[in-house]
Amino acid sequence: MIDWKLDTISKKPKLYCVAILTTAFLALLAVLFVLGGRRPARFSCMLKAGYFCGVCVLLIRAFLLQIRYNLYSYNTILYVGFALFSLSLAVMNARLFFQLQGIPQEMILPNLLGELLNSAKSYMLLTLPFLLAFSLGLIVSNFSLIRHEGFRPVNLLGVVLAFLLLGGAVLIYALDFAVSGSEDQVMVHDLFTNFLAAIYLYFECMILGVIAADVLAARYEPKMDQDYIVVLGCAIRKDGTPTPLLRGRLDRALRFARAQEAETGKAPTFILSGGQGADECVSEAECMRRYLASQGIPAERMILEDKSTDTSENMAFSKRLILDRVLSSGVEEAPEGYWPSLEYPEARIAFSTTNYHVFRSGLKARRVKFRALGMGCKSKWYFWPNAAVREFVGLLTQHRVKQILILLGLVVFYTVLTILYYKVPY
Repeated sequence: MIDWKLDTISKKPKLYCVAILTTAFLALLAVLFVLGGRRPARFSCMLKAGYFCGVCVLLIRAFLLQIRYNLYSYNTILYVGFALFSLSLAVMNARLFFQLQGIPQEMILPNLLGELLNSAKSYMLLTLPFLLAFSLGLIVSNFSLIRHEGFRPVNLLGVVLAFLLLGGAVLIYALDFAVSGSEDQVMVHDLFTNFLAAIYLYFECMILGVIAADVLAARYEPKMDQDYIVVLGCAIRKDGTPTPLLRGRLDRALRFARAQEAETGKAPTFILSGGQGADECVSEAECMRRYLASQGIPAERMILEDKSTDTSENMAFSKRLILDRVLSSGVEEAPEGYWPSLEYPEARIAFSTTNYHVFRSGLKARRVKFRALGMGCKSKWYFWPNAAVREFVGLLTQHRVKQILILLGLVVFYTVLTILYYKVPY
């Protein structure tokens, strides 16, 4: 398990430094091209390499600060994904600096614009080994899942994503070899190709960021000073006993609670969260209560939350139960904003769920202003990739405005570059 110091700062990281660095970079770049000449133009490659390297460092720093402020954030995904892309741009521009030695002056600017224009395609080529391995893993795991769990359309999500990843890469590169006609016709063709590449780049960065965030969240071990452990429910068997998936969440919470009690003498209270589905004979909370009781957990250490129907309600209703209990113990009033907070540590809370579900569960908790850190139990190897794809799709439905703005920014960036490449006189 990773011993990251999560939730240890109260100030959200900002990216003002990236804006300052960008302003300084553009100013220096303008000066270089105003001066003209072969050397300043070539030197701009090293300037761009340094700029993108600086952006990468700032994004990594923002990521490290972000997880200390709040691991369960959409920003965590963006910082990781685009830090890797910035690093690739730094390497590309450093390589271009040496490639421009001996090139005629009139070819330098087209090469500079062309390298930047093709950066999304170059990044796909650079990450192709990962894309191939990831796609192959998705396909193998999906077929193993179907063999073990039976066929359902949802069990093919990984295969669909794998073909979209590989098919998209093949289509974008194939389009580069299927163009002819006048300069304007070629420009229109490249506008379309670079539009597709910008979209592909965004979702590839998202995938890389989600993988990093999921792994980090799943491997985190909360400190052994918890007052409450929320166990998130899932489907139960027809006879009212827990499925292997639910039992894994319960056993994970049990192991942590027993280890904490042995180390510190502090026994946490379990919040068992899950309502009753139409095809379930008892609520998920009641099912979990029976299981923990069979493991020797006394009734006074279990609180049932049996009204929730999804993860968001798991978190919101569990928060309300804990808050009611804390307030009834003598605290005069509830605080503003997140609860509990660093300034109001009346309760320390962890939650237990399946490893692939920790990050998105944490997102749901933060959306209802519930500060809790997750722990993940293992799942079958063939179940993780498909479930991770479902989590990825679920994340795409959140923060839609921010996603649209970033995606639109990439599209505009590559569109403007394409027009400059074809219309600026060299």
